[in-house]
Amino acid sequence: MSEKMILRMKVNGKTVEAWVDPTWTLLRVLREELGLTGTKEGCGQGDCGACTVIMNGKAVQACLVLALQAEGKEVETIEGLGTPEKLHPLQASFLNNGAVQCGFCTPGMLMSAVALLRKNPRPSEEEIKKGISGNLCRCTGYVKIIKAIAAVRNSQLS
Repeated sequence: MSEKMILRMKVNGKTVEAWVDPTWTLLRVLREELGLTGTKEGCGQGDCGACTVIMNGKAVQACLVLALQAEGKEVETIEGLGTPEKLHPLQASFLNNGAVQCGFCTPGMLMSAVALLRKNPRPSEEEIKKGISGNLCRCTGYVKIIKAIAAVRNSQLS
């Protein structure tokens, strides 16, 4: 067993510290150490996108990021996106457009879409498809997801 090290990062706007094994992934720390279980573990190999979070403005798959790589960085998870009382515009659009079925892929899909829209507030349909291409959904067929993302183009997303 490796000796644990302190990890300091900002998660959803709050500075956090955790003692982590150098072999742990960011996904493990978020879920098991910080209790942020909205970030899902799917394949564990970076193929499905269920664990997508935003780190320093870029969508990353938390299962592929060693926790210590997040040292001093800003990480955003689905828990920081909106609240039950005040959904993020993209969350509301997913609901309004029927883009949520089983919901397993939804947190990662939303985080990829937020990162895309912050970088490109007016993406074409092709750019939306490319922006979410690392996220697999086995339920919706993507048509409603793409429609939901397109519906919030030009919105001010925080």
